[in-house]
Amino acid sequence: MVWFFKRFRSKIARIEVSGAIASKTRQDVLKALQTVADRRYRALLLRIDSPGGTVTDSHEIYQALLRLRQQHGVKVVASFGNISASGGVYIGMGAEKIVSNPGTITGSIGVILRGNNLERLLDKIGVSFKTIKSGPYKDILAFDRELSEGEQQILQSLIDNTYDQFVNTVATARQLPVETVREFADGRIFNGEQALNLKLVDALGTEEDARRLAAELAQLNPDRAELDEIETAKPWWAKLLRSGASGSRLSATGEWLEFELTTNGMPLWLYRP
Repeated sequence: MVWFFKRFRSKIARIEVSGAIASKTRQDVLKALQTVADRRYRALLLRIDSPGGTVTDSHEIYQALLRLRQQHGVKVVASFGNISASGGVYIGMGAEKIVSNPGTITGSIGVILRGNNLERLLDKIGVSFKTIKSGPYKDILAFDRELSEGEQQILQSLIDNTYDQFVNTVATARQLPVETVREFADGRIFNGEQALNLKLVDALGTEEDARRLAAELAQLNPDRAELDEIETAKPWWAKLLRSGASGSRLSATGEWLEFELTTNGMPLWLYRP
């Protein structure tokens, strides 16, 4: 069996995280990370091109990356693509080093919880709902009425606590004071060069630069270490929506619709492009 693992030891595993981070993405990425551990790769290049996603799914990918590094000794380098914001940033914190393109859109460190209030529309068409509930907050974020003051306080506390988790994770991963992180973690976005100045990333460069760095960290020859793609499946509708030409209106609409379908109604770490 030694020969089986040896053929992976000289290569760098590559996993791509693209699009909205939700349940399906988490399942696929966790499965791919387990493959990296089982095959005993020495290095992983994590390519991130995501506007963010749900809280728990982002956190579980981050935790899995830490386990891969700590328990299996895999050197993990993240490469930020066109956009790596919010939840994309969060999972990037699981890497040992981060390489960003100067033009990458990143940041958007924060949490948002959305709700829809259709009360006036429902009134116009003569539709109303009767709700029987076990407690005053059981229908919190109901779409047929405004939030009460108590509900707003509950939700704000939830968001603030989740935000604190995000800030503390960034501070720990990047070895920055928490208050320093809070100064730029207000939801704003910035490019890769600005992220480098904020010490959110380690270097500017391409995915190839990230590959070479991963090879060096794993004590592999950067000129010879090849990438070994670990596939992550996409649902059929995501593939269909992304079938438009890159940069086209169809492609942009598809990415936005994919985001809505995968994250609707959930607490999010996200940047909306």
